[in-house]
Amino acid sequence: MARGRKARSRSILISDSPRLGAGERASGREIFKRGNDRIGDEPLWSGKESKDISAQKECTGAQLRKHIDATLGSGNLREAVRLPPGEDANEWLAVNTVDFFNQVNLLYGTLTEFCTPENCPTMTAGPKYEYRWADGVQIKKPIEVSAPKYVEYLMDWIEAQLDDESIFPQKLGTPFPHNFKDVVKTIFKRLFRVYAHIYHSHFQKIVSLKEEAHLNTCFKHFILFTYEFGLIDKKELAPLQELIESIIVPY
Repeated sequence: MARGRKARSRSILISDSPRLGAGERASGREIFKRGNDRIGDEPLWSGKESKDISAQKECTGAQLRKHIDATLGSGNLREAVRLPPGEDANEWLAVNTVDFFNQVNLLYGTLTEFCTPENCPTMTAGPKYEYRWADGVQIKKPIEVSAPKYVEYLMDWIEAQLDDESIFPQKLGTPFPHNFKDVVKTIFKRLFRVYAHIYHSHFQKIVSLKEEAHLNTCFKHFILFTYEFGLIDKKELAPLQELIESIIVPY
């Protein structure tokens, strides 16, 4: 979980304290590239490869993905996040974790021209929240980095979890690890920070690209799923609490 660090001016420094130990595991998923996809005039692809469901789990994964597509197409996001009857909860978390990783990766990719070390020298979510990076392996002590560097570290770290078959097993019948939900919670906590940075630092640019409706829909889906499965502690959601309440209250 993220922990409060020494305050600097009015900022809250939030550092990454990874939950993955040496014996903990992650997930393998087939890679696909989206290099030619575009939103408006900006490329969707941010230079990171997106992840798709492993061919070895294609049957189950494809069925769950069809359910997601069907329910999203109906416009009922609350229904879209619910565990389908008779499906494995961990498999549902795995499929959706990959999808949300892709969504955030692609959304941030529209902003790489504007979210630069010069414009965003630290990873912040408004004036009160600053995030520092540590992965517990290569970077054990939280460090202050620019927003684009933080996102780069984050996407690499998530990709490593998704590619670790001991956490996200590829073969049908292979059990998920006992700490699987903890790993998923850490991924979602960190993906939320990208949303928080986008809303606080780049929302006007999103509006100028005429992509605010898409961003809002993706975030609404993300938050409803997070609440459905209790994936992010309330204190972590504070930077966007007012927006989140406007999403949750109607439901």
